[in-house]
Amino acid sequence: MKAYLDVVKKVFEKGVKKIDRTGVGIISVPGTIFEHDMEKGYPLLTTKTVPFRLVASELECFIKGITDKKWLQERGNHIWDEWCTPLKIKYAHDEETKKKMKEERDLGPLYGWEWRHFGAEYVDYKTDYSGKGVDQLKRLVRLIKETPESRRMLVLAWNPLDIDKVVPPFCHYGFQVTVNNDKLNLMWNQRSVDVALGLPFNIASYALMLHLLAKATGYKEGKLVGFLGDTHIYLNHTEGLKEQIKREPFGLPGIVTENFTTIFEWKYTDTLVKDYEHHPRIRFEVAV
Repeated sequence: MKAYLDVVKKVFEKGVKKIDRTGVGIISVPGTIFEHDMEKGYPLLTTKTVPFRLVASELECFIKGITDKKWLQERGNHIWDEWCTPLKIKYAHDEETKKKMKEERDLGPLYGWEWRHFGAEYVDYKTDYSGKGVDQLKRLVRLIKETPESRRMLVLAWNPLDIDKVVPPFCHYGFQVTVNNDKLNLMWNQRSVDVALGLPFNIASYALMLHLLAKATGYKEGKLVGFLGDTHIYLNHTEGLKEQIKREPFGLPGIVTENFTTIFEWKYTDTLVKDYEHHPRIRFEVAV
């Protein structure tokens, strides 16, 4: 997918070296834009393999407002294994703390929890939050159906009251939906962008959200746009990305969702990727 490779090239060409929270070091540019027309296919990278199962199960976790790491692990998804809420284990780099963070299952008021319970008081992953806070996602679906011309169809994860309760705090912090010419468009905002590992997942996840919202409201799929803030490449990811930008992209796959009723009853196994041709995996280490 050329739009993603263009982001990678921009960081290599215009980025500056900086220190960062993880201590690994980064090359960074102060903002860029990703754009994709969903008519051209589902934007799952083809210059390396991106595991759709992990993208989709994480999104289901978010849509359900789940904050229990074990829910993901039971579905073979380990992308949140290294993280937990600072309410339980204070974030640090030493090996003993990393071990404790990995063992703690409470992720705190994660993205989806804020989508479904914004303004509620977070206690722990076991608490029933039914009816508590603002259910932004339900409100969004209602607005798309009732007032598709609205410019107020936003869902926010960034809650200043909760930013010290999650690590890292809401890298992608909000998204907006618009409807133009019977097509549903989605624009997401991201303050911190890990180009090698995070961005391919973010692109695929919000594309899947666009797909599901379009199915839920009867619109065609339109444009996916990402407004990307601190867009960076970790120094230990440079060689892998240099290899990736040499690869010629394949045509994009499609996705099909079966047995769809509502976005709130959707399961990650309901959506399948069709005709996904890709280059071999490139391994990148997670910067914790």
